[in-house]
Amino acid sequence: MSDPSGADGSGPTDPVGAADPSGAVAARGDAGSSGGGADPFGTAARRDAIRAAWAASPTRFREDANAEEDLYLGGYADRLLVELAQNAADAAARAGVPGRLRLRLVSTVDGGVALSAANTGEPLTAAGIDALTSLRASAKRDGAGIGRFGVGFAAVLAVSDEPQLRSTRGGVRFSAVDTTAVVADVPHLAEEARHRGGRVPVLRLAWPVDAAPPDGYATEVLLPLRDDAALAEVRTRLADFDPALLLGLPQLSTVDMDGRVVTRAAEGTDVLLTDDGRAQRWRTATAAGIVPAELLADRPVEERARTDWSVLAAVPIRPAEPVDGSPGGTGGPGERTDRGPSAAADAGGWLPVPVSGQVVHAPTPTDEPVGLPVRLIASFPLTASRRTIPAGPLTDFVLDRCAAVYAELVAGLAGTPAVRGLLPPAGFPPGPLADALRTAGLAALRERDLLPTADGGRTRPDRAVAVPDPLVPALTGLLADLLPAGWWHRDLAALGTRRLETAEIVAVVTGLHRPAGWWHDLYAGFGALTLETADREALAALPVPLADGRTVTGPARVLLPDDTPPPAGLDLNPLGLLVADPDAAHPLLARLGARPATPSDLLRDERVRAAVDDSLDAEEPAPVAAAVLALVEAAGTAPGELPWLSDLALPGRPLDDPDAEPDWYPAGELLSPAGPLPDLFVPDAPFGVLDGDLADRYRPGTLAAVGVLTSFEVVDEHDVDLVDLTRAADLAGAADLVGAADGDAVGADLVEVDRWAAAVERIAADVDPVGLRIDRLRGIRDLDLVRPDRWPAALALLTAPPLAAVLAADGTLRTAAGEAIPVPGYQRWWLARQPVLDGRRPIDTRLPGDSELAGLYDPAPGPAETAALLGAYGGLAELLDAAEADPDVAADLLDRLGDPDRSVAPELLAVLYPRLAAVLDPEQVPPPARIRVAPDRTVPAADAVVLDRPWLLDRLAGRHPVPGGGDPVAVADLLDLPLLSELPEPNGSASSRTDPE
Repeated sequence: MSDPSGADGSGPTDPVGAADPSGAVAARGDAGSSGGGADPFGTAARRDAIRAAWAASPTRFREDANAEEDLYLGGYADRLLVELAQNAADAAARAGVPGRLRLRLVSTVDGGVALSAANTGEPLTAAGIDALTSLRASAKRDGAGIGRFGVGFAAVLAVSDEPQLRSTRGGVRFSAVDTTAVVADVPHLAEEARHRGGRVPVLRLAWPVDAAPPDGYATEVLLPLRDDAALAEVRTRLADFDPALLLGLPQLSTVDMDGRVVTRAAEGTDVLLTDDGRAQRWRTATAAGIVPAELLADRPVEERARTDWSVLAAVPIRPAEPVDGSPGGTGGPGERTDRGPSAAADAGGWLPVPVSGQVVHAPTPTDEPVGLPVRLIASFPLTASRRTIPAGPLTDFVLDRCAAVYAELVAGLAGTPAVRGLLPPAGFPPGPLADALRTAGLAALRERDLLPTADGGRTRPDRAVAVPDPLVPALTGLLADLLPAGWWHRDLAALGTRRLETAEIVAVVTGLHRPAGWWHDLYAGFGALTLETADREALAALPVPLADGRTVTGPARVLLPDDTPPPAGLDLNPLGLLVADPDAAHPLLARLGARPATPSDLLRDERVRAAVDDSLDAEEPAPVAAAVLALVEAAGTAPGELPWLSDLALPGRPLDDPDAEPDWYPAGELLSPAGPLPDLFVPDAPFGVLDGDLADRYRPGTLAAVGVLTSFEVVDEHDVDLVDLTRAADLAGAADLVGAADGDAVGADLVEVDRWAAAVERIAADVDPVGLRIDRLRGIRDLDLVRPDRWPAALALLTAPPLAAVLAADGTLRTAAGEAIPVPGYQRWWLARQPVLDGRRPIDTRLPGDSELAGLYDPAPGPAETAALLGAYGGLAELLDAAEADPDVAADLLDRLGDPDRSVAPELLAVLYPRLAAVLDPEQVPPPARIRVAPDRTVPAADAVVLDRPWLLDRLAGRHPVPGGGDPVAVADLLDLPLLSELPEPNGSASSRTDPE
C-alpha cells in the first residue's frame, strides 16, 4: 500500500503499533471472546447474543448483511468525512465543549495506511456501542445530536474492513476477518457467507480494544485502509473537503486535515470560515421552534421524540470595498485576507456572492437540489439513506420555514442591488422540492418590506417601482416606493416589481410644475441612456419648460438658448417661438429635435417667417416688428441674407405725403428717411418712407437687413437661365396675377432685363440656344423711378462703391458645352440707354477725350470716369463692338452718318458702312434718306452709289461713290443704293448684279 504521507511526503508516518501495541491491526485477539482482557462495554455478551440470534435465524443474518451493504454501498457511499465530522460535532455538543476534529493518514505496523479521526467531546459510551452494533437504533434519541438513525458509521466500510474506535473510556474494534471466523462455526451461516462471496455484516460484532486516543482528544476512529483504491478515495475526500460543511455543524470549531486547518467562528449573524488562513465570511439567517405534534404522526416512532425544527440559510459575502486597498482584495469571491470584521462590515457594506449547484443539507448533504443561490440547512425529515426528503406535511411545514428564513437572509442584504443574485434563478427548477422552495421563497419575499427606496425607506417588492439609474435622482420624491440606482433589472419582475419604461415616465412627468433645474436633471438622466426607437418616440411628448414660464409638450417644437444673453426686453410670443428655459436646456433636447435659439437660428425658424409673412395682416403688427428687429440686430443679419424679411410690416408714410398718419408697409417697400432715395424717386413711386421714430431706434444696418432701402438695392443672382430672363416680363406679370412677389420671377426686379437678355441672345446667335445660362446676373433695382432732374445725385451714388462695381461688371454667357462667351453687364447696358447725362443717353455720347468719334457723337457731360461707367464710347472699336452687339446702336449710327449736321473723321468713312451692313438686317432697318460721302458732306440717297468696281468710275454720271468694303452688295442692300456696276455705261449699256462678270 502507498505511503500515507502522500506524493509530497508530508503528513505523519508514526506506525499505529508504535503507539498502540495491542491495536486491532497489529493483533486482533481472540475471535470468539474478549481474550480475557478488559471489556468495559461488554462486547463479549453482545457478540454472544448476536451470534445466537444469527444461529437461530439465518434470515436475520442475511437481513443484517444486506442492510449494512445497502448503507455503505448506497446511502452512505462517499459520506465518510461528513459522518466523521458529524460524529465529532455530536460528541462536542454532548460534552458542551468546542469541537475539534483531527484527520491524519498514519502508517500501521504491518506496513499499511490508516485514517485517524480524533475528536474532542464526550468519549465513547455504552449507548454509543449499542447504536454502532444495532442497525437503525441511534444513541441520539434526545434530539440534541445531528445523527438520527445510528447508521452513519457504516460509511467507514467504504474504505476499511477493520474499523476501530478508541476512547478515554475504552475502545472497540470491528473486523470482517474475525466476524467471518465467528460465522464459520455455524454451518448454515458459513454457507450463507459463501453465497454472499464472503461478505459478512462487519459492524454487528465488536471486540474490545485497549488503546487510548491521541492526547487532547476524547475519541479516535482508526480506519486501516483496505487497499490503494481506498487510500486514493480518502485522499480525494480530504482534498475536496468543503469548509461550508461546518455551517451546519455549529458545535465543530476546527477540522485539521494533515495540516490543512478549517475553522469556524460565529460573529453575530455571520459565520467566518477559514481554510488554511483564507477566510470566507457567510451571512446567515436562522430560525428554530417546535414541530406541531400532528405533523409527526406519520413519522417513525423514534423520530417523533425529535420535536424541534431548525433552519439556516447562508450565503458568502464580500466587502463592498476592497479590504486591503487593492481592487477586490487578494481573495476570491467572499474571501478576506483578515479574520476580523472590516469597517465595511461595520457599516453593513457587504455584497452577497450567490452560490450555485447547492443541495439541501439536513444538516449534512442530501441529494435534493435547493434551486436557490444559497446554502440551506434545515431539519427536513429524511429517508433512511439520509439522501432524500419524503413528501408530507412535515416537509411542507419545514419548507415554509425555509422560505421565511431565506427571505430574512435576502432582506438583510437588500441594501445593495447585488442582492438580485440571491433571487430564484430563471428557468426550470431542478426538482420538485426546488420548485416548491422557489415558489415559497418568492412568496415570502413579496410579503416583506424588502427593497430599499431612494428616499431611505423600505418597501414591498410588489409596490416598488424601478427606473433606469440616471433617472433616479430626478424622480426621487416624485414616485412613491422608487428604488435607488442599481435596481433597474428584469430579475425583479419575479417579485412583482414594476419597471417604468420611457413612455410611462413621460406620462408621469406630464403636467408637472417643477423648477427648470429639475427638468434639466431629468433630461440629463434620459440623455445618459441608450435610446431605442420606442424611447425616442415616447420622448417626443416630453414636456419642456419655456423661458416665458409656460411648459409645452414636445422638444421638436422648442428652441434652445445659447450662452449669448437674449436682447433685453425681447418678447418672442408674437413670433410663435417656444424657447426653452436656459436652466432646463440640455443636449438631449437637441437630440430630440430642438434647435439652437441663437438670434440667427431664431430668424431661420419657419414660425418666424410665417409671422413675418402674416405681419401686414396682423391685428397688432408692432409686436412682431419689434421682436424681429431685435433678433436681426442681435444676429447681425446682413442686408439680403434673408430676403423674405422684406415682407415684415413696418410703419411708414406715403412718399408724396410726409405729413400723413403712419400706415403699415412691407419693409421692402419703405425708404429710410435718412437715406438719399426719398429725394431721388418720383413722388408716385410705390414706396413709403419709414417712420422716423422707428428709424431712430435701430441701426441703419438692421433696417437694411429687413429690406428698408437705405440706398439703391442690388439684385445678385447666379446661374440664371437665359430663357427665363427673356421671359422675365411675362413671368413677373403672371406672378402679379396670382399674388406672388415679383422676386419669385428671375430678374423680375430689374427693369427691361428681358431686352438685355434678348441682346445677349443675339450675341450668341451662332450658338445652340439650348442650355444658355448667365453665370452671374447683377443689377440695381428701381432706377426707373429716379426723377429726371435727380440723375446727377443718383449717378453720384451709382458710380461710387459699392454700386460702381455693379456698373463695371461684365457678364459671362455659358453654353451647354461649358464655353464662356463675354457679354455686356446688364446694369451698364441699361443705363447706357437712359437719358441720365443731362438728358442724354450714354450710348449717344463719346468720352470727352476721344477724337475718333468727334463730330459723329457729342462728348459726354461730366466726369469722364462716370461717362465710361455708363457706356459712353471711348473710340471706334468700342462703337463698332456695340453696333455689332446691338442693332439699335447700329441703326442709330446709320442715322448719324446721314445727319448733315455731323461730321466724320476721314478714316472712318471706309469702314463704317461696311461694318453696319454686316450687323443690320435691311428688312428691319429703313434705308437712310441721306448718305455720308465725305467727312463733312451728305447727299440724298438718289445721288449716291455703292462702289463695287473702281474701274467703272466712268459710270458715276454725277453720283457720289460710297465704299462697299468686302461685301458691296450688303452695303447696297442696307442703303437701298445701286452698285456702281449696275449703272449704265456711257454708251448706254449696264450690268446686272447677277451678271457673271
